[in-house]
Amino acid sequence: MDTVEDKVIRIIADQALLDPSDVTPASTLAELGIDSMALVETIFAIEETFDVSVPFNANEPAASQFDISSVGSIIAAVEDLVAARA
Repeated sequence: MDTVEDKVIRIIADQALLDPSDVTPASTLAELGIDSMALVETIFAIEETFDVSVPFNANEPAASQFDISSVGSIIAAVEDLVAARA
């Protein structure tokens, strides 16, 4: 069964048009070429895949309680949301 990390990496890779092997927890969205529109699509895909509501405001990303500074921080935030839902 895929882990949260596997699924998040696959979602981000799909948005960046990359192979999942090119996406690491240390990668930043900027390094992967994820712009603001792709970020919104990524957030929607995460919400749909994990049946969670991501506390992210696209108009004020810095004010959000969802850390998008790296792939690893996104994975950790999604794991927290999944755990809170359980």
